[in-house]
Amino acid sequence: MMIKSCFLNVSVVVLSIAGCLSSCGGGGTGQKNEVTNDVNTPLHLLKPDYPVFYGETTPDDVKAVLDRIHGYLDDATPVAVINKGSKRPVDDLSSIDTNTIFQQGDFRLISYEWGVTYGAMLTAAESTGDERYRQYTQRRIDFIADVVAAFEALPETAGAAYRSPVHSVTHPGALDDAGSMCAAIIKAHQAGATTKEVRPIVNRYIDYILNKEFRLEDGTLARNRPLPNTLWLDDLYMSLPALAQMAKLTGETTYFDEAIRQFWLFADRMFVAEKGLYMHGWVQDMEPHPHFHWARANGWALLTNVELLSALPDNHPARARLLDQFRAHVRGLAALQDGTGFWHQLLDRNDTYLETSATAIYAYCIAHGINQGWLDAKAYGPMVLQAWNAVSTQVNAQGQVEGTCVGTGMGFDPAFYYHRPVNKYAAHGYGPAILAGAEVYRLLRNKPFEINDSAVMFAD
Repeated sequence: MMIKSCFLNVSVVVLSIAGCLSSCGGGGTGQKNEVTNDVNTPLHLLKPDYPVFYGETTPDDVKAVLDRIHGYLDDATPVAVINKGSKRPVDDLSSIDTNTIFQQGDFRLISYEWGVTYGAMLTAAESTGDERYRQYTQRRIDFIADVVAAFEALPETAGAAYRSPVHSVTHPGALDDAGSMCAAIIKAHQAGATTKEVRPIVNRYIDYILNKEFRLEDGTLARNRPLPNTLWLDDLYMSLPALAQMAKLTGETTYFDEAIRQFWLFADRMFVAEKGLYMHGWVQDMEPHPHFHWARANGWALLTNVELLSALPDNHPARARLLDQFRAHVRGLAALQDGTGFWHQLLDRNDTYLETSATAIYAYCIAHGINQGWLDAKAYGPMVLQAWNAVSTQVNAQGQVEGTCVGTGMGFDPAFYYHRPVNKYAAHGYGPAILAGAEVYRLLRNKPFEINDSAVMFAD
């Protein structure tokens, strides 16, 4: 409210000066002066026509956007199973069979994107104190655990394990199945946001990450698509936060050791230091290697670094190097933020479209870095506030997040990235938007900004 009134007062001053000079100008002849110029108006106080609102954000404004997203998602992700044929609800989980499926909503309950969303809801609850966010995650993780237990109780001869809607939980077959959901479930367990026994699910996910995912000869987690021996930058997030959370859960530092080792196996190949950006993919023996700095993949890398720094003990010997890498990446990103507050689909190609999910991830990570004392609020506070402002313009009246690039594989030509569709049902936008709002809410409560000579300023 203070910031808005500041702009209002400036406008009143400008109008008053201009009005006085109009009515009193011309040596008292009554002739109106219709020209606004440097003599009769403080031009530096005129408010620009910003494409995204600037310098007007309050914690209440942020919370209103978060509430809108929560309201939509609570309705759009029902907690129920139904009979596939009749579509009738199956209220008694002891009566499920291989024809039982999740009631369809707008999003899947056990995707990696929804792992991000579950964790984001816990962050929002912690930041705002609103228990509805924690309850969103608890209700669904408890339900998933119950459905998994019910299917595992079916006779193996029924083929239930391979015909169930929770097959990716009982038999994960990719890092996408395992890492993000695993990290979210451990966080929920640690926060008291699940009443179920989830350790068997967690153990299964961790076993996949450590023992079943394909690796290069040096042990780097890899895939054989789209080409043999390929690294996907996305896979940092699909594996390492789960290992870091497992270390916190068990106290076994070997999980930290593996997470940190993997981080540098990726970063040493994929971080382009002169740009401060990561390439999206790396293929063994490809020469020369194209560099495509896809925005959301850079988001997964930055978010992974934040997850590691947040989980590691303060005195851990790996912290300093990880923190240096985090700061180098943030510097690279800061140089490429668009004047609207968004970042582009390909970060260093300004003719690609402005993308919401990556902008939200950066807003969260940079705000978190400020809140943790890793980054200077004076240097990065204004840009992160504008990033949130940009994201908030993409949350429509229903609480849907627009402008998000759909799921994206890997390409080695510009056209592939330039023309990926955007869609409000792309699940990748929701967890990041909630994370961004939760952390910016915390930032504004801890370090309120001021308008100084029309510009946003954060003090220490």
